[in-house]
Amino acid sequence: MRILYNATIHTLDPTYPSASALAVDRGQILMLGTDNEVRAAFEEIGFHQNLNGAVIIPGLTDAHIHLSHYALGLQKVACEVTTRAECLRRVADRANETPLGQWILGHGWNQNLWPEGFGNANHLDQVAPHHPVFLTAKSLHAGWANSAALKAANISAETLDPPDGKIHRAENGHPTGILLEGAMNLVAAAVPEPRLDEVMKAIQAAQVELWQLGITGVHDFDRRRCFAALQCLQQDNQLKLRVVKSIPRDDLPHAIEVGLRSGFGNDMLRIGGVKYFADGALGPHTAAMLQPFENAPDNRGMLLMDQEEIFEEGRLAVENGLSLAVHAIGDRANHEVLNAFERLRAYEQNLRIGPPKSKLRHRIEHVQLLHPQDVSRLADLEIIASMQPIHATSDMVMADDYWGERAALAYAWQSQLDQGATLALGSDAPVESPNPFWGLHAAVTRRRADGTPGFEGWYPEQRLGLTAALQGFTQGTAFAAGMEDRLGKLASGFLADLLVLNTDPFECDPHEIKDILPVKTMVGGEWVYEA
Repeated sequence: MRILYNATIHTLDPTYPSASALAVDRGQILMLGTDNEVRAAFEEIGFHQNLNGAVIIPGLTDAHIHLSHYALGLQKVACEVTTRAECLRRVADRANETPLGQWILGHGWNQNLWPEGFGNANHLDQVAPHHPVFLTAKSLHAGWANSAALKAANISAETLDPPDGKIHRAENGHPTGILLEGAMNLVAAAVPEPRLDEVMKAIQAAQVELWQLGITGVHDFDRRRCFAALQCLQQDNQLKLRVVKSIPRDDLPHAIEVGLRSGFGNDMLRIGGVKYFADGALGPHTAAMLQPFENAPDNRGMLLMDQEEIFEEGRLAVENGLSLAVHAIGDRANHEVLNAFERLRAYEQNLRIGPPKSKLRHRIEHVQLLHPQDVSRLADLEIIASMQPIHATSDMVMADDYWGERAALAYAWQSQLDQGATLALGSDAPVESPNPFWGLHAAVTRRRADGTPGFEGWYPEQRLGLTAALQGFTQGTAFAAGMEDRLGKLASGFLADLLVLNTDPFECDPHEIKDILPVKTMVGGEWVYEA
């Protein structure tokens, strides 16, 4: 048993919002109260720890992360730089220390921020002529390959575009080395897959990084090998991060065959929903739009699944107790997804036999742009808005340039809250940093770290209050996981996941929230990190 006292505890429990002490035993919170109340109740037992006035908040959960991508990405070339030349210099440095013929992988480039714009295969050939090179964009919706990587993937002028992607081509029809959406998979399939033990080791290292940032749980959207690694880590008692694991669309038949259902598992590793993609992303202009992009009058993006496809596949999922998590960025994609969910909700109702069951926790991932007529529909249909605040501050210049006045309903968290939708907030790491305090800062200020675009922030009417933002990383994520009865706040009987901070986010200047880091992180009553 452990008693923490002399603390400022923000419980996020409206029935008991603050305390100065709490008692933890066997992974759960037994009691909260004043120092005198809690210490007197356990006077003769337990380890009493004086926190000297530090602040305690619930542990934070990232509602959208690609865990193995993030973990393995810690080993990749960091391509999130301000010029293409710097990116190429980093690739050259990696080539000099990598055995000839081995793949060089990188992540994070964004041609919209580079004065030189997109690169091509020849640029990479010049700095790494003896290695296949594949660099994924910050959005994870575009890739940049050199000639050796294109050759390994058998991509030539004769290669047809896949149905869900596009190969950039020069005027002579030859591939330039830039691959959009599903075309990336052609190269990704040629990259040697990391061994299971390598993924396990990477996730072990990554969870330490996440604890240091204040992350005690994640909702993961990677594929089978990540799930296998997580199961092995749990069996070895090495998984100390609560994970809700999505099921890729391709694996739906297998999941049904073995009888997996959303919520199956335990408090450390459990099944989430089936992941679908309705469109692409803002940066590469592949988000599906009702009207064209402002700077590309002939481009309305790429709709990867329409409402009919989502409904037909979704019907099979809900028949077998599986919720849906659908990626939708553009206003057309969100409109199609909401139409599909409206039909699915009616279908679910007709499936029920006997007493009413709780509705499946369907989600839309990102919800980046909505048509005004669709703003209320997530709440009306009880669809979780799984959103990433840091996307707004990262994307705001692009959103203004590419969406114009439509950006008033982009990343519109407060509008969703006003309508009554549940917000589950995350980062989309490795697309963005998983630092939740950067996400909280973006949510409450809608400003970048350098203070732009000004004191009021970008579309300030969409700023969240700090309590609402914290709830998005705690109670909203717990509800999305079906764990709201034991996770998401500090209360008696709830899981003992918490952070100890030296700065009180409720007392500091909102712009300083981005600089907060935990000094201690607890998962299940165990200190997993101490600065």
